Amino acid sequence: MANVKGTIDTVSGYVRTLTDFGLRVIVALVVVDVLFPASSAINENIGVLVGQFGENGLAGLIAVLLFLLLYKNR
Repeated sequence: MANVKGTIDTVSGYVRTLTDFGLRVIVALVVVDVLFPASSAINENIGVLVGQFGENGLAGLIAVLLFLLLYKNR
């Protein structure tokens, strides 16, 4: 049982590292897009994503709150 827990801890550590890296890449792309407009479409894609949450009303609000709750508890 201890071996399974160790494996799960190792995998969750890899996932956490990969998620942190992905978030840093997104932030870097946003900064690049602000400094050099139209170099990447990240700001437009974020706007579309936020707009889709807004179009879904209560379900979109619940999805955003769930995402924030999961992100905060990592």
